[in-house]
Amino acid sequence: MNDRVDDQLPPFGSGFILGPILVLVGGLLFSALLQQQRDLVTLCLLVLLAGCGAKLWARLSLGGLACRPALDRRLAFPGEALTLTLEVENRRWLPVFLRVTVPLGELGGPERKPLRAEGGLLWYQTVAFRWEVTASHRGLHSLGPHRLVAGDLLGFFSRVGTEGNGLEVVVYPRIVPLRPFPLPRRDFFGIPGAEGPVKDPVFILGTRDYQHGRPAKHIHWKASARHQRLQEKLFEPTTQEKVLLVVDVSGFARQGAAQDFERALEVAASLAVRLDREGCAVGLLANGVVAGGGAPRVPIGRGPQQLPAILELLARLSMEPAAPLLDILRNGSGLPWGVSCICLAQNAEGGILPAVEHLARRRVPVIFFASQPGGQGQAG
Repeated sequence: MNDRVDDQLPPFGSGFILGPILVLVGGLLFSALLQQQRDLVTLCLLVLLAGCGAKLWARLSLGGLACRPALDRRLAFPGEALTLTLEVENRRWLPVFLRVTVPLGELGGPERKPLRAEGGLLWYQTVAFRWEVTASHRGLHSLGPHRLVAGDLLGFFSRVGTEGNGLEVVVYPRIVPLRPFPLPRRDFFGIPGAEGPVKDPVFILGTRDYQHGRPAKHIHWKASARHQRLQEKLFEPTTQEKVLLVVDVSGFARQGAAQDFERALEVAASLAVRLDREGCAVGLLANGVVAGGGAPRVPIGRGPQQLPAILELLARLSMEPAAPLLDILRNGSGLPWGVSCICLAQNAEGGILPAVEHLARRRVPVIFFASQPGGQGQAG
């Protein structure tokens, strides 16, 4: 069955006009009975029977439908296309007319036009509606819940229902080109891949069976419980930089600088991608509210899931402050030795200065980027 997308569907069906017609037919039937006009009585009864049957048909049509929405992927960058598929199954012997509407919300951009399609379903038939949706901008978006309008094939009556809670789509910040800048190097733990005397507690490659004589502090207790025997951690000695990206949202919120906030997140995402490609261990810390819940923190680490975790947190991060940045730094997990920080803020005022001073007291090198002109600088 071909899908037909229509942005100007009628606001109501022909059932809006059928009601007065049935009243008129009822009056005509009463008059025909008084005058004993059999042909007219038969015609009126057929019309009333068809109207009542269509109404019952529409009442039963919606309850027999089952919907299964699906996306080809739920993670994307701005400008990338997603394919939304909605399978509708008619589980009854009654054929129905169907109209589907799927709200796009903020994912659809400024116009926010919903997706629409319509068609007919025969008994026990399954059809699939497909649309291509372009991710417009960063954020956590919801596709749906989809709205169904089902009724008789003649279009006299219809029933309206809503299915599902919507599908979540996470749109990462845009990746932008950056000018190169140096990071301080800490070569305490040796050469990558070499067996050094000091193990870096940040880089855990995996686990293996515990060997007698090894330090007990390297035992991985959760893995031991899972395997029913003692497991120890495998470490990777490295010279890699450990970089913590810090985003202060309070200045953006105070000035209502939504565009500057988006640019700062794009810079943070681009920095994370660049550092990950260079083999650095990267983490993220912010003081904003996270859409969908969760802590605004990704511990410093390296691995195949590290960069996606950072990008998803940046996608879910809002401009609403959750707590002072200094409190989050103090209450968070301790920073590993040799870490450097890159701080991004609206300007060099507010909560970012106490946080930078706190890092300086701990001898953590800090590179500071501000969105306002003249606000870019470096501290150490």
